[in-house]
Amino acid sequence: MSTRRETVRQALATSEGFRSAQDIYASLRAEGAKVGLTTVYRQLQALTESGEVDMLRTDDGESVYRACATDQHHHHLVCRKCGRTVEVEGPAVERWAEAVGLEHGFTDVTHTVEIFGTCGSCGQP
Repeated sequence: MSTRRETVRQALATSEGFRSAQDIYASLRAEGAKVGLTTVYRQLQALTESGEVDMLRTDDGESVYRACATDQHHHHLVCRKCGRTVEVEGPAVERWAEAVGLEHGFTDVTHTVEIFGTCGSCGQP
């Protein structure tokens, strides 16, 4: 494994919540790491593909990343205000995705589901 990948992995492992590639890049540069933004994106993509990092798209369409808390397939419930994220399972979603794939003759179906709302702390007056 590359040293750059380990550097990006460590940046996420010591972070709370999801972070953008630009945020990760800025913090690494502030710590003196000699890494380019393109390299950060490339390493995040590799870590996402290997299942070590969760990636989701915010309401604005920005990709954000965090170290995976589990190696099991899961979905995210994300607070729009504070970014708090809860990993959730969705057996009904899993069955639905498989059924839709089969109905249309697809195999090896994958999917991502991100659910956005306002957490209890942010929703309280």
